[in-house]
Amino acid sequence: MNKTKTLALLVLLGMLFSACARFKSTEVNLYAWSEYIPQALLDGFAKETGIKVNYDTYSSNEELLAKLQAGASGYDVIIPSDYTVAIMINQKLLDELVITKIPNFANIDENFKNREFDPGNKYSVPYQWGTTGLAINRTLVTQPITKWADLWASDYNGKLVMLDDEREVIGMVLNVLGYDRNTTNEAELEEAKVKLLELMPNIRVFDSDSPKTALLTGDVWMGLVWNGEAAIAHAENSSIDYICPEEGCGFWVDNLAIPKGAPHKDAALALINYILKPEVSILITKEFPYSNPNKAALELMKTQDAELYDSYMSFTATNPSQADIGNAKSIVDVGEATTIYDRIWTEVKGGE
Repeated sequence: MNKTKTLALLVLLGMLFSACARFKSTEVNLYAWSEYIPQALLDGFAKETGIKVNYDTYSSNEELLAKLQAGASGYDVIIPSDYTVAIMINQKLLDELVITKIPNFANIDENFKNREFDPGNKYSVPYQWGTTGLAINRTLVTQPITKWADLWASDYNGKLVMLDDEREVIGMVLNVLGYDRNTTNEAELEEAKVKLLELMPNIRVFDSDSPKTALLTGDVWMGLVWNGEAAIAHAENSSIDYICPEEGCGFWVDNLAIPKGAPHKDAALALINYILKPEVSILITKEFPYSNPNKAALELMKTQDAELYDSYMSFTATNPSQADIGNAKSIVDVGEATTIYDRIWTEVKGGE
């Protein structure tokens, strides 16, 4: 082996040793939404730190919450939505973050810090945010669609996709009825159940993993989806549009958090900090184009990838108007009324 190759090998071994010396852990267990984490992100973190990422997935906040409430252990980083963070804080299911170990938190837009579900960001930092709105294939749907209420038309029998998400779907129905999407009034919720049952003939599929699939195949014409799914579908078929209906979109913030008792907390903090790097955050937007709370990433994207930036800024799914944001409604923890939502969801879907 010549001196140049020997030197290169020694440098590489030194880098690996240095990375391992910084962390006690050699692996980190990530539990997150499906189709949400770029493989390039996982590979990049492993290369930089020497820590292997084990990535397991769930399809809803309720699935995540039920698993942790049942005592599931071994996870180091999770990505719950806003209202779920609040529930987990109240139930003492999260570890406090050591924010000094997450210096890249400084990259987050101030509008997404110190939110009401986690004042002071003691337990969570933003990953992505977005709206829950209506994706429409304009080639197949020729009538004007402006309201959620339009989905009940008999023309759309078997032509809708809905997220398999009880709070988003029931919340949408409550909005149609003119009620608060976070109501705890049982009579209003029962009325929403009846209204949702009336919509069931029009719903072809409930899908939270990949609702864009049915849109792209033409199996459905439109439906309630997350903004990022609509953005991906639009990139493949420009006829697929996205709107925030007059009654209002849903509004959400997904967050990185560490569950209580995480076995590799040093690696968890390192992974969270790595994800908040601007160049890493751009990888997320490129592959899973929801809305990005990382201000430094958007600034870097503008100069590093102008085409991606222009696409992001020009499409309403990724960059909603201030009017749409102002009319959007977040889900909040409804406490004991959660059991009513659970029951209604089970009863409605029982007849699928």
